Amino acid sequence: GWVLLISPPGRMAIAAVGARLLLRGVQPGTYPRGGRVHVRLWAAEQLGDAAGAANLAGAPWIVYYARALGAEVGKGVDLHTLPPVTGLLKLGDRASVEPEVDLAGHWLDGDELRIGRIVIGADATVGARSTLQPAVGGRVPARERWSGSPAERMGRAKAPWPDDRPPRAAHWVLAYGVASAVMSLFPLAAAAVTALVVRWAVGDAASIGTATARALAAVPAATLAGFATLTVLTLTGVRLLGIGVREGTFPVRSRIGWQVWATERLLDSARTLLFPLYASLATPGWLRLLGAQVGKGVEASTVLLLPKMTTVGDHAFLADDTMIAGYELGGGWMRVARSKVGKRAFLGNSGMAAGGRSVPKNGLVAVLSAAPKKSKAGTSWLGSPPVKLRRTARTGDESRTFAPPTRLKVARAVVELCRFVPVACSVAIAVGVLAALAALAEAVGPLGAAALSGAVMAVAGLLAALVTTLAKWVVVGRIREGEHPLWSSFVWRNEVVDTFVEMVAAPWFSSAAAGSPALAAWLRSLGATIGRGVWCESYWLPEADLVRLGDGVSVNRGCVLQTHLFHDRVMATSTVDLDHGATMGPHSVVLPAASIGADATVGPASLVMRGEHVPARTRWAGNPIAPWPDPDPQP
Repeated sequence: GWVLLISPPGRMAIAAVGARLLLRGVQPGTYPRGGRVHVRLWAAEQLGDAAGAANLAGAPWIVYYARALGAEVGKGVDLHTLPPVTGLLKLGDRASVEPEVDLAGHWLDGDELRIGRIVIGADATVGARSTLQPAVGGRVPARERWSGSPAERMGRAKAPWPDDRPPRAAHWVLAYGVASAVMSLFPLAAAAVTALVVRWAVGDAASIGTATARALAAVPAATLAGFATLTVLTLTGVRLLGIGVREGTFPVRSRIGWQVWATERLLDSARTLLFPLYASLATPGWLRLLGAQVGKGVEASTVLLLPKMTTVGDHAFLADDTMIAGYELGGGWMRVARSKVGKRAFLGNSGMAAGGRSVPKNGLVAVLSAAPKKSKAGTSWLGSPPVKLRRTARTGDESRTFAPPTRLKVARAVVELCRFVPVACSVAIAVGVLAALAALAEAVGPLGAAALSGAVMAVAGLLAALVTTLAKWVVVGRIREGEHPLWSSFVWRNEVVDTFVEMVAAPWFSSAAAGSPALAAWLRSLGATIGRGVWCESYWLPEADLVRLGDGVSVNRGCVLQTHLFHDRVMATSTVDLDHGATMGPHSVVLPAASIGADATVGPASLVMRGEHVPARTRWAGNPIAPWPDPDPQP
C-alpha cells in the first residue's frame, strides 16, 4: 500500500497510467471548450494533482515520469518542473528546465481548447516561472537568449557556467531520490502525531459515536501537536540542508546542488502545509529561523526563498508568491547567488529577485515582474524584462503602516491566533471522514465502505466549502471598494479568511473542483458575481465580492483576479470585471479597477494594469499587455 499510494514512484505510476488511458488518441489541435477531449484532459490533470505528482518536480524520477506520460526525453536532461499530462513534450539532450515552468502545452482561448507540442532543443535552458505555449506559434532560435512576456530576443546566449559539462555522478541520483522520499514522509509524520493524540483521547470507547465525540474534543490538541511536528521537521530539514551552502556554480549532481534543490522543494511545500505561518507577525521570525537575514518591521507573505542566500532589509514588504534567490540551471550546472531586498522596498505579487539581483532601497518591483540587474535607490520596475516605472510614493499615518503602537501589535496578534481555527476545522473534517468510513464498514462491510468512500469525500468537500463561506461572511462580511492601512482590523481579518480558503476549502474542495460548476457555485457563495457557463480554474479571488465574471468567461490555470494592491502598506481594493466570453490565459494577472471586454482575450503570462480596459473582441498579451495578433487568423 505504501509503495503504491505513498511513495513517489507509486504515485507517479498511478498518475501516468491514468493519464495514458484518459488521453489515448489525443493529438495537437483545437477542440471545443467543454467537449470530450477537454473533459478527459481535465480529469487527467486532476488525477495527477490527487496523486501528488507536483511533489515529484526535480526528483530523479521526474524524467521517468515524463517518459511514462509519452514525452521524448534526451540524455542528461535536468527537469525541475512537471511535464504535460498529454505527453506532448520533446526535451533534447542536456536540456535544463528550472522550477515552476509551465509545460502543460494547452489553454482555453474563448470557445476553443488549444493543445500543442512543446519542443526544447539540446543544451537549451528554460528559466523559472516561464510559460511555454505552442499555440502561440513562437520559436526561439538556437544559441539565442529570449526573455519577457511575450518573449523577445535579448541577444546571444551567454551561459554563466563552464562550457564543459560536469560528470553525471550516479550516486547523487540516489541522494535526490532518498531526499524526495524522506520529504514526502514529513506530512505523514505530522498526520501520525495528530492521529496518536486522537487515538489516546478515544481510548476504549464502546461505540463509534462515543469515539467520534472524544476524537472531536481532542482536535485542538491534536492539531497543535501535528502542526508543531511538521514545523519542527521542516525547520530542522532546512537548517541541516543549509550547512555548507555558498555562492557559486556547482554541478546539479553534487552536494550543494542537492542541498539547494531539496531546500526549495521543502519550503515550497511549507507555503501550503504551514500556511498560517505566512503573511503574519510570525513570518519574519520564521524566515530568520530558516536562516535568512531579515530586518525589523518586515512584512512577508508566501515567499519562496533560499534562506542562506537571502537578505531582507528593515520594513521591506514581500507580497504573495514572491521568489528570492532562486537557483539557475544550465549545462548540468546549478548557479547559486545572493539576493537582497532593500530597506522599505516592495516586491509585488509573483515578483522575482533572482540570484545576484536586488530590489533597491525604497524601490518597487511590481506584480509579476523581475528585479533588474542594476538599479538605484528609490526606483520602481515593471515587467519582465523590467523597465522603469514612474511612481509617486504615498504618505500617510505611519502608526498604521510602518510604526504601529504596541496596542495594535497586540490586537493583530490576537486576531492572527484565530488562524488556528481553520487548521483545526480541517482536522475535524478528517476525523469526521474516518468516523463515517468506520460506521459504514460496520454497517455494510469494508468493501461497501470503500465503494461509498467517494460519496463520503464529496460530503466532506461540501462541508469544507460551507465552513469557509460561513467564515467569510462572519469574519469580514461583504467587502467593498476602499482603502485599509496594514495595521487595521480588516486586513488582519481578511487574512484569517484566506487561511480558511487555503487550509479548509483548498485541500478538501476547491483544488479538486477547479474548472467545474461546483467551484463557480462556491465562488458565488463568497460574493462573486458569476454568469452561466463560466470555466474558472482558479480560486484565487482574494476579495470575491469585487469580482464579476460574465457568461462563458474562461479563467485558465494559475490566474489571479487581484482585487487589491498593497503599495506603501495601504491595501486599496477595487473591482475586476470580465465581460461575457472573455478569456484570461494561464498565469495571467488582472489588477484592481481593470476590465476585459466581451469576447476579448488576454494571453498567457500577461499583466492587465490597474484601471486598464481591454476592448471587446480584441487580443492582448504581455507584461504589461499590448496588442497581440491572432495565431489563427480567419480568412
